[in-house]
Amino acid sequence: MTTPLDSPGSLGDTLLDERTLETNDDGDHEKFAHYVQKEKIVESAVTGKPVIALCGKVWVPGRDPGKFPICPDCKKIFDSLK
Repeated sequence: MTTPLDSPGSLGDTLLDERTLETNDDGDHEKFAHYVQKEKIVESAVTGKPVIALCGKVWVPGRDPGKFPICPDCKKIFDSLK
């Protein structure tokens, strides 16, 4: 569950947003943008079939991935494939 701080504290103009990172719950896909094969995303959009990210996360995509940070596990795996 994402839990932003109620007050910005004494960080000047910067708001500190703390997040609890739990990798075993079903909500991770809502915290990160994951790497998935393009054809699997298209297939999921048509059929509603879940996709599997490089990190192993399984879900049905439905949000704009540009609004989320890249999953650190997916990025690490992707970078190792280059």
